[in-house]
Amino acid sequence: MFANDPRLTRSAAPFLDLSLSTVLLKEDARWPWLILVPRIESAQELTDLSDADAARLLGEIRLCARAIAAEPRVERTNIGALGNVVPQLHIHVIGRRAGDAAWPGPVWGVEGKVAYDPADRAALLARITARLTTHTT
Repeated sequence: MFANDPRLTRSAAPFLDLSLSTVLLKEDARWPWLILVPRIESAQELTDLSDADAARLLGEIRLCARAIAAEPRVERTNIGALGNVVPQLHIHVIGRRAGDAAWPGPVWGVEGKVAYDPADRAALLARITARLTTHTT
C-alpha cells in the first residue's frame, strides 16, 4: 500500500489527490509551495515511471505550476525533483519573487520558517484547490 514518506508530511500537509499525485502544501508562508507525490510504490526517480505515468505527472506539474503562478506577486515558478534527503519521488513547485527570503538562490537551506496565518492558509488552499480541480491534466 502506498504511503507518503513521513519526512515529507513533517513540513507539508496533503490536501488534494490528482489522478496520479497527492498534492501537499509546504508549511512555510514565505513561498506558495506545493509538493506533488506520485502514488507509485517504490518510485524514486522520474525514470522509474512508465511513459504513460511520466506524461501524466508532467501534466500535473504543469497544472500546479500554473496554479502557483496565478498567486499574487509570484514572478517565477521553480520546479525541482531532488530526492537527496527524501528518496521517494516528489516534485516541488515553488512560487518566487525578487527579494524573497532566498532570492535569487534556491529555497533549500534557508533558515527560519514562517507559519501561515490560519485564515491566509485556508484562503490559499481554496484558491489552489479551485485552480487544480477546474482544469484537467
